[in-house]
Amino acid sequence: MNLDVRITRRRILKTAVVGASGVAAAALLPTRSDAEPLKATATQVPVKLRCPDFPRFRGPFPILSTPFTLSGAVDFEILAREARFADWCESPGMIWPQSNDSVDLLTQDEKLEGMEVLAKTTQGLQKTALCLGVQGKDTDDMLIYAKHAKKLSPTAIISRPPDTGKTQDDLRQYWRALAAVITEQPVMIQTTARRGGASPSTELLIELAKEFPNFGYVKEESSPVIPRIRALLASPSIRSIFSARGAYGWLYESRLGTEGLVTERIAYADLLAKIWELMRSGSDPATLKDMYSKLTLMLNLSQTHPGDLRGYSLHLLKMRGVFRTMISREYGPNGSTPANPIIRDLTLSPEEIAEIEWRFESLKPYLKPGKFDG
Repeated sequence: MNLDVRITRRRILKTAVVGASGVAAAALLPTRSDAEPLKATATQVPVKLRCPDFPRFRGPFPILSTPFTLSGAVDFEILAREARFADWCESPGMIWPQSNDSVDLLTQDEKLEGMEVLAKTTQGLQKTALCLGVQGKDTDDMLIYAKHAKKLSPTAIISRPPDTGKTQDDLRQYWRALAAVITEQPVMIQTTARRGGASPSTELLIELAKEFPNFGYVKEESSPVIPRIRALLASPSIRSIFSARGAYGWLYESRLGTEGLVTERIAYADLLAKIWELMRSGSDPATLKDMYSKLTLMLNLSQTHPGDLRGYSLHLLKMRGVFRTMISREYGPNGSTPANPIIRDLTLSPEEIAEIEWRFESLKPYLKPGKFDG
């Protein structure tokens, strides 16, 4: 076979391959008559409130970290001080008891007393609304806290699924029991459970919102988060969705339609409040992005510093004049709740502290001026 024949055959094969690829691409890719590529742009627009009911239940509601004394007892004096710090920061709201350290590692009496302390403290606050956490391992356990919260008349209630809930009907009956007690305040449902409990489907959340006029508020953090947020927003019965997950998705989710944030990030309460103001107004997207980027710079310390929700943020709470100690209670093996408290004092190296404070310096232009003196 001569050279010309081999070249001709190569050209034929190459043409055939290219032609087949083109047919496949034409079958798979959408075409536009003007041959312009599809484009998407991200812009920050003012957050629009979906429902006029309960106007104080919007914006960031940071979860208070439970303070402990050196002996490991709950420090109720500092819990009240933390509430006053939230108000000094002009935070729209605060939540307690919620999150792992508050719910699972406290006794029933400690939670009930803390609720009373915060309800009394809230009476003297100017800005910050109180949302009480009402949940339990089962319905009977949850109702103890629900009935106590009802007497204290907080602005709102939040409740996560029961530890023993395995089916959607288990969750349905659990929250119907809550609705029979809490009839005045808005009720937010947290969508993640602990100890293998089931998470509510978006269909169940919408069903409860239709059934009870004070339901329809959701802290959405179950996977897949974005499709679930979109499904909830498509229902007119859902009154408000709050972002979660440590605020990592808050900026994007606010443009989709979330109207607040629930996260254990009380050390940044003033920054969260200012971010919310810019989300509401849509007036300064450049500053909003700068605030949010500096917040995530701080949150990324969880990748290098010890502890999780009760890690380096305890140092910030001490540095900002709120906490006296960095004492925590810890879980037992495999995330179990120990019979007796396991007490740990967080210790940070000089290098770790220097890194925290170096990053925190970038937040200062956006923090409330002055020093909190509680």
